[in-house]
Amino acid sequence: MVQPAERRCTGCGCRLSRYNAEDRCATCIRHLPSHAAAGGAVPEEVWRDVDVREALAAWDFSRVSRLVRQRGALRQEDVAALTGLSQAFLSMLESGQRRLTNIDKITEFLAGLGAPAGLLRLPLPGNSAEPQDTTAKDDGDQDPALPWTVDRMVAALREAAGHRALDHGTLLSRRGIELTAYVHHWGTAEAEPLLRAQDGRPIPDSLLAHLQGTTDHLRLMDAAAGSGTLADLGSAHLELVLRILKQGTHTEAAGHRLAGIAADTATQTGWFAFDAGQHAHAQRYFLAALRAAHASGDVRLGAGALSYIAIHSYSTGYPRDAVVAAQAAREKIKTLHAPALEAMLLTRQARGHAVLGEGKAALRALGLAGELCAQGRSENDPHWLYWINEGEIHGQAGSCYLELGDPGQAIGSFTQAHDALTPSDLRTRALFLSRAATAQIRAGELEAGCATAHEAVALGEHLQSARLHEHLRTVIEELTPVSHTPYARDLLERTAVLTKMGN
Repeated sequence: MVQPAERRCTGCGCRLSRYNAEDRCATCIRHLPSHAAAGGAVPEEVWRDVDVREALAAWDFSRVSRLVRQRGALRQEDVAALTGLSQAFLSMLESGQRRLTNIDKITEFLAGLGAPAGLLRLPLPGNSAEPQDTTAKDDGDQDPALPWTVDRMVAALREAAGHRALDHGTLLSRRGIELTAYVHHWGTAEAEPLLRAQDGRPIPDSLLAHLQGTTDHLRLMDAAAGSGTLADLGSAHLELVLRILKQGTHTEAAGHRLAGIAADTATQTGWFAFDAGQHAHAQRYFLAALRAAHASGDVRLGAGALSYIAIHSYSTGYPRDAVVAAQAAREKIKTLHAPALEAMLLTRQARGHAVLGEGKAALRALGLAGELCAQGRSENDPHWLYWINEGEIHGQAGSCYLELGDPGQAIGSFTQAHDALTPSDLRTRALFLSRAATAQIRAGELEAGCATAHEAVALGEHLQSARLHEHLRTVIEELTPVSHTPYARDLLERTAVLTKMGN
């Protein structure tokens, strides 16, 4: 009979009389806390472990903590000594009762464990691997650790506006930990002065108002007709704003306004790209917009960029990032009285929770969003957030119920949204109608679902939106089992023509 392999302590090498999870003898285990507190307790090979890397990439800190302990033969008390987190918190973290989402706590956690900077790209204290180059690079690198200077901001915005070839896989994989790094720098990096003294007349306020007005007009065009060719127009407008920022003569106040217009324009242009189905390109705009928002000093613009990052995240398979982005934005604006802005952020957070199957959290966020929306707008709510209203809240609630597998509740919410939405916002109405049709079909109301889908298609004939076409394709998939019926066949033919024209 084959004898089991002899087990020895990984600390001192003595033979172990029985199995234990730490693979260490009692004497070595007793000495682990002081060794951990001295630093270097996590062996380098732990960070090369495939499972550890996967947990980091998924931003699953519960699994990271558990795996690091197992691979490094540490106890929770040891990790607590290294990271400054309590043993009780770590126990709840590893059991799934608590989550680690605060950027400062995440930084302390990973810094305490000695996580390599090259693996994480986080601003960890004392990490010599961070880039030290303070000049702008036109290499397409969106690394959040690059200095948050004006030159870097302009370069990032120009890279987005220049329609450069993108590595879609690499860019779309910038998730979780790297998103946290962006949020961290947005909130903590020191802003550079934006004063530019050149020979010539300073930029007048009338020109700044005209530049902002152009961005606002593009936003209204998008709501009424879809993205269409607006991404190209937004890109061209952004280039003009950047040229004035870099070459014109302006005061510090005018410089902040220009950076704010650049942030708003980049966010909106990223949205045009996203609505057109250009997800990697949209992400580039949103991340660059966060840099511009930081330079502007207007925390609301940063919150706006993060709200679109949240939409991008839950729409492309990263719902946890959506929750984190929305929560981070809410944290930054909590001292403002901006109920409409916070309500909008809560709907983004709710959508992320819903995709994750976290029903209670989603409904709690929606309830708070409804309460804030009912308060009305305050003077601190940004002008670009004109569209948040009761109809939008109901529509987002319908989408959450649909994700949570409750088509009956979804139908009710979409009906309320239809009655409360602004008539001129054709695309939002079409999107909610298409989702309402999906909910009705899933609830067994086939004829009603087809009738609702026909309404969405009728609006879609006047819109250019890849997102709407994607939602209509979902309706088609839902109808596949009954495609032989007359009312389904008519809708399938009409929808196929519309979506084909949009490709």
